[in-house]
Amino acid sequence: MSLRFVTCLSAYSARATIFAVALGLSTVLASADPISHGKALVELNCARCHAIGKTDRSSHPDAPAFRILSQRYPLTDLEEALAEGISTGHPDMPEWVASPDQIEAIIAYIGSLQQP
Repeated sequence: MSLRFVTCLSAYSARATIFAVALGLSTVLASADPISHGKALVELNCARCHAIGKTDRSSHPDAPAFRILSQRYPLTDLEEALAEGISTGHPDMPEWVASPDQIEAIIAYIGSLQQP
């Protein structure tokens, strides 16, 4: 083996290790605070139409505020919908399939908003 090959292999190995550590750290951070992770996900994917906070208004007339979702649906039903890909009869809402970690975080965030 040439010295150049060993050096390239070592550099590749170091980058792969750094990537793996960063990926693992982001997973740990997301699971450490699922509510914050869920809030970030709904800000990115849902806030265009839905009210995602405690007092804001939905910009789309057919998009319910997240703080009242438990009045319309059991939150466990939302887990299944997120896993299968939420799709609706109106063309404004894109279909989105969430991963199990994302579902857990989104449900945790939505649960934190629910009003009695």
